[in-house]
Amino acid sequence: MLPDAPHAGPLLMVDLPGPDLDPDTREHLRRWRIRAVCLFRKNIGTQEQFARLVAEVREVLGEGALIAIDQEGGGVYRTPFWPFPPSAMSLGAADDPALARAVGAAVARPLAALGINWNFAPVLDVNVNPHNPVIGDRAFGSEPQRATDLALAWLEGSLPEGVAGCVKHFPGHGDTHLDSHLALPRVDKPRAALEAGEFVPFRRALGEADVPAVMTAHIVYPALDPEHPATLSPAVLTGLLRKEWGYEGVVVTDSMGMKAIDDHYGRGEAAVRALQAGADLVMALGRRLAQEETLRAVEEALAAGRVPDVPGKLVRLDALARRFPSRPQPGGYPAREQAANRALFREAWGRGLTAWGDPRPPPPGSAVTLVALDDVPGQNVTEAGVTGHDLARRLSRLYDVEACLTASPETLDWAALRTPGRTLILATTSRHRHPAWRRATPDLHLALWNPYAMLDVDAPALLTYGVRPEALDALEGWLAGKVTAGGRAFL
Repeated sequence: MLPDAPHAGPLLMVDLPGPDLDPDTREHLRRWRIRAVCLFRKNIGTQEQFARLVAEVREVLGEGALIAIDQEGGGVYRTPFWPFPPSAMSLGAADDPALARAVGAAVARPLAALGINWNFAPVLDVNVNPHNPVIGDRAFGSEPQRATDLALAWLEGSLPEGVAGCVKHFPGHGDTHLDSHLALPRVDKPRAALEAGEFVPFRRALGEADVPAVMTAHIVYPALDPEHPATLSPAVLTGLLRKEWGYEGVVVTDSMGMKAIDDHYGRGEAAVRALQAGADLVMALGRRLAQEETLRAVEEALAAGRVPDVPGKLVRLDALARRFPSRPQPGGYPAREQAANRALFREAWGRGLTAWGDPRPPPPGSAVTLVALDDVPGQNVTEAGVTGHDLARRLSRLYDVEACLTASPETLDWAALRTPGRTLILATTSRHRHPAWRRATPDLHLALWNPYAMLDVDAPALLTYGVRPEALDALEGWLAGKVTAGGRAFL
């Protein structure tokens, strides 16, 4: 560390290696004067452990701590001990801003109770590409105005509870066919097309709503900047966002450990470029060596005067921390509130259920053959999905179930799976569409995660937009004839 140089730590956000704040990590945070930390599933065990970790992080970071998490709902929800809110697209199917607002508030309350003061949500991307590998059900829909209404209602629910929101991924990740965790996507649209699509939610949000923070996308938009991804583009972050649209809140990058950045630019210099482009805070996530490489590069750039508007960046981050202070609630998150949230979320998942092609549930007590993946591990931003065994156990409450669980759906013989007297059910339970399901010939398709899977299967489908327990409760209610699939299709 350079002895008389400005400090890099306040301009960087890091993650932690595990569920405990070990002495070495404490010293790392203090030595670099880190003030912002993002928490992930690897940091979370029990509710008691998590509350203790947040308290310890807050003690190390100090009064201006920014403690963040990705708590969108659906498959992007880090705390397994709290009720699971519906995915954005489930709320999009329900199409009720009041419901979205109530869910946003319910997501924020337990975070604030523990002292987490920043949630990287809601997603403002408009998912117009059915093959999008990273957004999908994380978006509120495919129609810009409707998606914006619901996303902003969700945000309005969060803010009064003491948790800053962060709209993402600016200027739009909804029409990509690559995942920026794995590659560098491009959106080759003219400016007019961006204005009519991707820009609509962000322009409306920044013009109409209270938006504490914006997260950047690691995507190249040639119409805006033919060379740099938005995260590293002065034309996008300063020219468009700051000057043209007049945004004065915090700009934070997405993780610089994603391959869209790391494989093309490296950590240290990419962080400097992001700050030069107009970002206020760089997410320097990953191994300690990567964090320190980034910290050193930024500190050297600060000392050399290569980073513009450092006072402005610090003022914006200070203002965010003052407006949304980390103040844990004595006693944490009460059990009665958890019960109320669970009831709300069950209702919300149920209202999002969507029928496609007039699906009919088999009669209770009848025989069914269930085809599903045996396991769905977590990947990148999303947590693990439901296992085929768990799904079969649920359906066994209603039916005589014979389960055909597989890791290789391309090997299935659909003609052999069909047995007289048994309803053949396919449950697609993964985040990504699998090409092998195009050969499937079930009587009923349960599209339980990626809703676009219904485009691959020639059968009537029920869409749940997620596989969390509350979503599966809604599914059971529909199969039992107690819940109506009244959601609006998103296409």
